[in-house]
Amino acid sequence: MAFNWQTFKTRALTAILFVVIMLVGLLWNKWSFLALFSIIHFGCWFEYQKLVGLIDKGYQSINPFHKYGVMIGGYGLMLFLTADWYLTETVSLHSIGWMLMLAGFLLVPVSELLFSKQFNFKYIAHSFFGLLYISLSWALLMHLRSGALWMPHNGEDTLANLSMLLAKVSGYAVPLMIIGSIWINDTMAYIVGSLIGKTPLSAISPKKTWEGTIGGIILSVAVMWGLGYLSQSSSAWLWAVVAAVAAVTGTVGDLLESKLKRLANVKDSGSFMPGHGGFLDRFDSLLLAVPFVWLLLKIFS
Repeated sequence: MAFNWQTFKTRALTAILFVVIMLVGLLWNKWSFLALFSIIHFGCWFEYQKLVGLIDKGYQSINPFHKYGVMIGGYGLMLFLTADWYLTETVSLHSIGWMLMLAGFLLVPVSELLFSKQFNFKYIAHSFFGLLYISLSWALLMHLRSGALWMPHNGEDTLANLSMLLAKVSGYAVPLMIIGSIWINDTMAYIVGSLIGKTPLSAISPKKTWEGTIGGIILSVAVMWGLGYLSQSSSAWLWAVVAAVAAVTGTVGDLLESKLKRLANVKDSGSFMPGHGGFLDRFDSLLLAVPFVWLLLKIFS
């Protein structure tokens, strides 16, 4: 295949812009973090509904109150888990999120009863899966960013507790650990797979190999442990554990999204990034990794 310079330039420029936007959103402050993942949340939802509509044609006919109500309810869940983020001294995102959840989640079944020809539980199930797959993941990421998960409780001996280690790293550190682990895993898996990969990982994604997958996970854990050791040696093991969980579950998340695209018979979930696909294509690994890392930290904190 002949090298296409224009395609390469488009992909490279898009990738650079994507990284810059991601870093600004992740590192500037908590509000830029919220703005970034608010956009990602709705972008993922629009693509998810399009994919499901291609898999199940009837889902394309859901009424607008159902279509947007589930997105609003899911976004309310994101705001609800921001913990103590306040817009003013008396108005918190937590309380706004609660109201949006209540309104959005009530709107879906009520709108199906009032505006659809028949109440179809299958369409409700498709939307419910979207809430678990998309909204819950980003909501838990907001919870990790808030730091509320590992805040030490008064009167507790936390010197040997994981919460002390987590309290030493700022709120954005754990999300950065997860995202960094996935980026390293994806990059290393591609390089290792290209060099020595021979055994296909799954028919769902034939380009992935076992050699590349295992190599990516090992190198992701090694690099993140090294970064943890250089930044704060007492929690280097935590960086390694988060990397292992994120790399493994992230790989499964990539396969899950590939399965959805195969069922929908499309190459990409969307086209918001020229040459790189859509929101789900870019964040499929993160969507599945976040809940498992959150659960891990919840168990031990």
